Amino acid sequence: MKSKNKPIIIDGIDKKILRALTEDARTPILEIARNVGISGAAIHQRLRKLEKSKLISGSQFIIDPKVLGYSTMTFVGIYLEKAVNTEDVIRALKKVPEVLECHYTTGDWNIFIKMLAYNNNHLMLLLNNKIQSIKGVLRTESIISLDQQINRQIRI
Repeated sequence: MKSKNKPIIIDGIDKKILRALTEDARTPILEIARNVGISGAAIHQRLRKLEKSKLISGSQFIIDPKVLGYSTMTFVGIYLEKAVNTEDVIRALKKVPEVLECHYTTGDWNIFIKMLAYNNNHLMLLLNNKIQSIKGVLRTESIISLDQQINRQIRI
């Protein structure tokens, strides 16, 4: 299957801008401009071009879930009764705030989710009362993350 999106070509200046902003999105534009050697207006123009190409979008703060008391990160493979139930199940999963990511996958599971829980008891309640009770979910398989070793974006 051929991709609809043609990859964007970025030059060395774009790469320097992106590296600076992915390291710290709050870096002032004028500081980046000084480091790159072009004007602040040129940085803004390049950022608009990169946003228009959809290479970048918005900016966000990262919330540390541990500070909020979430200590259990779990990956859950979800087996569905029928693949036609996928959209209904995903709609129901969107209503569970502890579900952070949801992927339609190949392999054994139909859906693979990443979710947070305060502890193992909370995880059990989420699985029993929120995930496995969704109409169309046949069963689940859980993998608890003991510690995250790598967390990064694609390298520019």
